Amino acid sequence: MDFFQTLLITLVIFSVLVMGYALIAGSGVAKAQKRRMEALRLRHSESLDAKVDAQFKRALAARKPKTFKVAGSGSRVEALAVRLNRTGKSWTVTQYLYASLGLGIGIAVLIFVFSRAPLLALGVGLFIGAGLPHMVVGHLIKKRTNAFITKFPDGIELLVRGLRSGLPVTETLQIVSSEVPGPVGYEFKTVIDRIKVGKTMEDALQDTADKLGIAEFNFFTITLAIQRETGGNLAETLSNLANVLRQRAQMKLKIKAMSSESKASAYIVGSLPFLVFFAILYINPNYMLTFFTDDRLIVAGLGAGVWMGIGVFIMAKMVNFEI
Repeated sequence: MDFFQTLLITLVIFSVLVMGYALIAGSGVAKAQKRRMEALRLRHSESLDAKVDAQFKRALAARKPKTFKVAGSGSRVEALAVRLNRTGKSWTVTQYLYASLGLGIGIAVLIFVFSRAPLLALGVGLFIGAGLPHMVVGHLIKKRTNAFITKFPDGIELLVRGLRSGLPVTETLQIVSSEVPGPVGYEFKTVIDRIKVGKTMEDALQDTADKLGIAEFNFFTITLAIQRETGGNLAETLSNLANVLRQRAQMKLKIKAMSSESKASAYIVGSLPFLVFFAILYINPNYMLTFFTDDRLIVAGLGAGVWMGIGVFIMAKMVNFEI
């Protein structure tokens, strides 16, 4: 069996697995029907909690403009620009693409010089060139999001104190932007800048919420929008929101502590095959060097690496809980 037959069999097996996953995951039509049935149940239920929930959802639907869409949903380039913006860096899509292309070509040339295997060099170059910048951007987004979530309840408490002292909302937002350090102060400053150029406070907050993509800030935006429509004590509402966000953060820490053992197991299981491979390569190089010269073993090694990556990704999703 030559190289092309091996590659064809690998592609067929991969296609069968993808189709099987699609069949198991189910279609979007069934999920949409389930959501409609749930909405009808809440609408016609006699329960007070169900009626309040349905009323809240109708208020959320009414406050969204007709042209509302999720940030980054227009195209791949727009989604990438949103991801780069969420890092807090001044990176552009062009810089990101050039960096990925240069990294991929550099790694491919380096591996080809040492192994003289073009297929291996191309596969590893594509994997590192596409994967490493994506991982770096994701790490920076996660780091900035965690810093924002940590300081955000303090910013809301400062906002509550300003409202209780008689200051208007805009001035209290200005105080938060100058007093709270880090991403919280920066994002509130962007809200104030948008308000100064003529945007309403709701639109300015919604633009920042679309940029950040953080659930806690979305809660804050929805709370202010609903309160402006229905009235009530804004300071008390924001104080309750700050308590909810702190409890949410505590629950995340508890889940992180409880799932730490599973994460350690996933790290060990995911890294063990690669550690064994390099250990055998160090002990008996001649036995393992065929993975860098034989086309069939190169395809098998790349396929095994992809499946190991998929397995690690699935294990990571299993221990990642949304609050």
